[in-house]
Order: sequence, then C-alpha cells, then structure tokens
Amino acid sequence: MPKGKKLTTEQIVMKLRQAEVELAKGLSIEEMCRKLSFSPQSYYRWRKEYGGLEIDQAKKFKEIERENARLKRLVADLSLDNAMLKDLASGNF
Repeated sequence: MPKGKKLTTEQIVMKLRQAEVELAKGLSIEEMCRKLSFSPQSYYRWRKEYGGLEIDQAKKFKEIERENARLKRLVADLSLDNAMLKDLASGNF
C-alpha cells in the first residue's frame, strides 16, 4: 500500500478477509502482508479495530465514532461557553 493512501472501512474489512484466507493457506504474517501490500503493523491495528466485523457493522462503527467525536467537540465548546458565562456573571473578567 503506498504511503498516505487512506483505505475505506470496507476496503480494510475486505483486506482482513483476504488476510485470513492467505494465513489459512499457511503463509506467515510477513509473507501475507507483503502479498496483500500492507504492513504487519497495519494488519495488527486493523485486526484489533475491525476483527470479526462484517462490512455493514464496520460502516456503522465508523459512523458512530465520527458522531462521538463531533459530540465531544460540542460538549467541549459548550463547557467553555458555560465557564465564560459564569465568569462574566460573577464579575471575574
């Protein structure tokens, strides 16, 4: 895999399925990764994050992660606004 190329969730799940097939044929992890054009580090990271998921489950998982990150940003912004309003109300500005 060329550096900087970002795979979609679906592509990662498909690569993991291909990896399972190659490993079942008796290839080592290094040989399998070389054949499928990604690093062993990527394989272990993907397996930890997406191992056992179907494509639709992985898509939903990524959607939920994005929504969670968005909500965390909103909470941080609102907390900051709330703190500023409290300081203004108490005269500490």
